Amino acid sequence: MRPAELDRLTVAEAADRYVELVRARTVTGALSSSTAEVYARDVATLVELAGADVVLDDLTGADVDALLLAFARRPDGRLRSPSGGQSPSSQARFRRSISALFKHATLAGWVQINPMTASTVTSKERGGLRPQRRALTREQAQGLIGAARTLGDVAPPEGKRRDQRTELRDAVIVLLLATVGPRVSELVRANVEDFFTNDGVRYWRIFGKGGRTRDVPLPDDVAAVLQEYLARGRAAVAEKALLLSWRGRRLARGDVQAVIDRVQQRVDPDQRRSVTPHGLRHTTATHLLADAVDMDAVRRVLGHSDLATLGRYRDELPGELEVAMRAHPLLRGR
Repeated sequence: MRPAELDRLTVAEAADRYVELVRARTVTGALSSSTAEVYARDVATLVELAGADVVLDDLTGADVDALLLAFARRPDGRLRSPSGGQSPSSQARFRRSISALFKHATLAGWVQINPMTASTVTSKERGGLRPQRRALTREQAQGLIGAARTLGDVAPPEGKRRDQRTELRDAVIVLLLATVGPRVSELVRANVEDFFTNDGVRYWRIFGKGGRTRDVPLPDDVAAVLQEYLARGRAAVAEKALLLSWRGRRLARGDVQAVIDRVQQRVDPDQRRSVTPHGLRHTTATHLLADAVDMDAVRRVLGHSDLATLGRYRDELPGELEVAMRAHPLLRGR
């Protein structure tokens, strides 16, 4: 049924109003700030692909299909291969974002019919992760961790001030990503006060998605590097953020990949393989599960509400089936 008052907004006008509403919901706690920014980024992409001056109500299901396909073909700037397009998870996320926009537009009287109901394009089926997003093998992960642990011994470059040295900060970033597996948004959002000691164990209180928090104990080696960073590697500024740029400001999400790549240059070429921050999250999950760590404990470390989600972060490791069969529980007594 046609709304009594149809507001023929352009795509740009509708996007501005919707993003303002989404950001307002973060004030009430209905959405996390990181989720709101994802919605805002996807809606901005919609405006770019559809055209700012196009009337929102003029978009049809065929137009939405064309937009989804155009997004799927866009190069993923986080990855080294610009021709690969967007991952299945990114396509599904973009579809959810614009679906939420059109759902609100239908209720608000910006469109007569939700064009998403006539869309036929779906995101690609998961057929394995890109190489940069797969888990590192044990040797590759140990090579990266070993390189990070030695960063504190690196001699300072000539003429570089003490408060501009970032070696210990880079070590903390890589060690936390590779051993605890936080989301990159959780890592850059961390504050110094989020780390505490209880009964001799160092913990990180992680503020995750949906307003949920989790206290994750740090391995002793990681806790030692963290303490060294706080004692002599972090600039003495009023900023409460754990990770600072050399200018003394909170580190941005986009800077984390550059840190990983820089540490990778110190890894033996035989153990080196490019990896994203999310790939290190896969690495944490894969190796904890491969080592028979309790699934519910891994779920709590990663901050998932459902055990079923772990399947997404569990990647196959070379030779693991052979090892499992050699150590078959029914044949151990023979």
